[in-house]
Amino acid sequence: MKIQIDTLAYTNRLRWLPPEQKLLFATALLIVTAFAHPSVQILIALWMSVWTVIYAGIPGKIYLKLIYVATFFWLTSLPALAINGIDVAHIDLIQHDAIAGLNISGYYLYISHNGLGLGLTILTRALASLCCLYFVMLTIPFTELLQTLRRLGCPVLLTELLLLMYRFIFVLLNTASELWTAQQARGGYRTFATSMKSLALLIGQLLKRSLENYRQVVLSLESRGFNGELRVWHPHRYHQSKRYTIEAIFGFALLIALEWGQNAGMVTHI
Repeated sequence: MKIQIDTLAYTNRLRWLPPEQKLLFATALLIVTAFAHPSVQILIALWMSVWTVIYAGIPGKIYLKLIYVATFFWLTSLPALAINGIDVAHIDLIQHDAIAGLNISGYYLYISHNGLGLGLTILTRALASLCCLYFVMLTIPFTELLQTLRRLGCPVLLTELLLLMYRFIFVLLNTASELWTAQQARGGYRTFATSMKSLALLIGQLLKRSLENYRQVVLSLESRGFNGELRVWHPHRYHQSKRYTIEAIFGFALLIALEWGQNAGMVTHI
C-alpha cells in the first residue's frame, strides 16, 4: 500500500540534497517561529511553502489539503478563545474588549477583541510551524530522517521504536482499508444503525489483526537474529547546492533582521 506523503518524500525535486541540510534549515526556522511576531511567522510560512511547492515540486493541491486540515482544527478551537461571558452587572469591565455581544438571562456573552488577537497569534504560529514540519515530511524519507537523527546522537532505541511505529502505520491503514472495502461490498453502511455496527466490528477486527501482525513481526525479528538495531541500506548519494545554501542563509538572516527591527520598534514605542 502506498502512502502519498511517503511517495512524495522519495520523488521530490530536493531528494538529492543532504537530509542534514534540509533538517537543519527547517529546525532553525522552527526555532525562529517560536519567538517571532505574527508578521514574521507569516513570512516563514510563505517562504517554506515556496520551498515545498516550487523547489521540491510537491503538488499544490496536496499541500493545500494538508494546510486545510490544520486550519480546520484551529477553527474548532477559535470559539473557545473568542467568545467570553460575564455577569451583566460587570459589563462595564469589558467595554474596550467586547466587539459584539448578547444578553442571555442576565449573562452577557460577547466576542472578545483580545481573544481574536490570541486566536490569530495561534494561527500564524501553527501555520509557520506546520510549514516547517511539512517541508521535512515531504522532502526527507522517514528512514533517512532516522539515520540522520542517529548520526546526530539520537539514542538507537528511540529511532528503532520510531521505525517500527512508522511501519505499523502502513499495516494499520492497509488493514483498515481492506476491512472497510469488504464491509462496503456487503452493504454494511447502508443505514446509520448498520454503519455503527459495522464500525464497531471494524475496530474490533483491526485490533485483533494488529496484535497478530505484531506477534508475527516479533517472531520474524527473533528468527533473523535481531540484536536491538535495525540496519537500513541507503545507496542514494547526495550533493550540496551552493545556490540553495546561500538562499537559505540570506533568507534566515533577513527574517532575523525583520524580527529584531520589530522588537526595536516596540521598545522605542514604549
